[in-house]
Amino acid sequence: MNIVIALVIFIIGGIGGFFATRLLSNSNQEQRKLAEQVNKSEAALDQYKLDVADHLSSSAKLLEQMNSTCQTAMKQMQESTQLLQQATTVEVENMPFFSAETQQQLAQTATLRHQKRSTDTVDSITEAPLDYSDNPSGLFADQKQTVTTAE
Repeated sequence: MNIVIALVIFIIGGIGGFFATRLLSNSNQEQRKLAEQVNKSEAALDQYKLDVADHLSSSAKLLEQMNSTCQTAMKQMQESTQLLQQATTVEVENMPFFSAETQQQLAQTATLRHQKRSTDTVDSITEAPLDYSDNPSGLFADQKQTVTTAE
């Protein structure tokens, strides 16, 4: 009987141990999963920090390029301003607005127009405007008109 009791206690102990290890191993597996998640999160955070650092360094380089481009543009603007100031102070009064050829053409056009106006004014005095008729109908005169009706 001692053997049977020992065997029963052994079987009950084995079943109890099996369930105990199952429970402990489940919590152990959860701890492993959580540890893996923590490791993955830390790796992702480290990678993110590296990405941000790369982004900031490339942004700094771009800003330096923009600064140098702006400085170059400012120098060119200053040079252009100085050249314009020198050009305006040199001989503004002596510099014609139009070229010589254009001034000659404008003078010829002006003389032709003045000649045409003088002949037009003489003709316009003797003739009626083109929108008037040579033979007035008397429609707008204050006279009574005869009404004709077809009956």
